[in-house]
Amino acid sequence: MNKDAFDKGLATRRAVLGADYVDNSIKNADDFNMPMQELVTEYCWDAIWNRPGLDRKTRSMLNLAMLTALNRPHELKLHVRGAINNGLTKDEIKEVLLQTAIYCGVPAAIDSFKNAKEMFKEMGI
Repeated sequence: MNKDAFDKGLATRRAVLGADYVDNSIKNADDFNMPMQELVTEYCWDAIWNRPGLDRKTRSMLNLAMLTALNRPHELKLHVRGAINNGLTKDEIKEVLLQTAIYCGVPAAIDSFKNAKEMFKEMGI
């Protein structure tokens, strides 16, 4: 593990997903899944999220679309929070999810709308 890349990725991950969530993920990791936490933090959150070329708002839009396509509701809810933290509005998230209905399928988009709505409620939005 590259400690510098991990630390930079950890800062980005906390800024996007929220420090409480990220710190709990790290704190609750054990010998089995800590390597995955390290990999995700170093490569997803530093090597990709910290690249120039796309801002965080755009990266969040892409993640919402991809997570809908992959039918990953837990990750989608998490990235709805990240999208809000990255400056997306509720209306922009709605538009991303409407776009996914056409390209990923209506059932996938319906599930994503449901999960986004749950996250909005949790966040008081």
